[in-house]
Amino acid sequence: MQEYFVAIIMGIVEGLTEFLPVSSTGHLILTGHFLGFTGEKAKTFEIFIQLGSILAVVVIFWKRMLSLLQFNFQKGLNIGHLLLAMLPAIVVGLVFHDLIKQYLFYPQTVVITLVVGGLLMIFAEKRNQVETATTLDDLSYKQAFQIGLFQCLALFPGFSRSGATIAGGILVGTNHKTAAEFSFLVAVPMMVAASGLDLVKSYERLSTNDIGFFLTGFVTAFIVALLAIVSFLKLLAKIKLTPFAYYRFVLAILVALFLI
Repeated sequence: MQEYFVAIIMGIVEGLTEFLPVSSTGHLILTGHFLGFTGEKAKTFEIFIQLGSILAVVVIFWKRMLSLLQFNFQKGLNIGHLLLAMLPAIVVGLVFHDLIKQYLFYPQTVVITLVVGGLLMIFAEKRNQVETATTLDDLSYKQAFQIGLFQCLALFPGFSRSGATIAGGILVGTNHKTAAEFSFLVAVPMMVAASGLDLVKSYERLSTNDIGFFLTGFVTAFIVALLAIVSFLKLLAKIKLTPFAYYRFVLAILVALFLI
């Protein structure tokens, strides 16, 4: 029963933080530390439950995602925008994946990236950028590629993929809602690919005895992420990114105090 309690808690944390600009990695590291859930099995579990969060995006934006599969390049948001946004992180990730996993997945890195990511979010809010894309269909190919460049920052654990892409979107001329929605859509292929690669590399750690444990975390992350995404989009329209940046600074202090 204790193991399933851990799965539920970790699933809740993953679902709440994956698409908020607060770093799900930082939260999972801190939560795993307090629960005594660390090691290779914990890393594999964290990768697996990310797929539950991704499924929530697919459910919420299924109509938009279905339209992207039609490969219509004539008007509005299309698969080309997603491919351009994915390209930079794919190239950088493939080249530096092993180095990042080996040298950067430490609490010290998370502390630094939490702070730097928070500063980027504050900078994005303070800069008076003209909004040229107020809906997803207004997004240009150039803006999609530029957001993809910002997404490369998320390869550093603790930076937050949504934080990097939403702040990047604002800096290149999208409004908050468009930046967030595009961030969620790009997350689906990116995270499925990244999580799939990690799972293939760590499949030896998986056991049939862990099926119930892993599925509990997956389902919990899915349900919580559904609620978190809808709530975040409403919240973002009211309070913007700055409060999340300040929260990141507090989290950085907690990680430094308890894990370094």
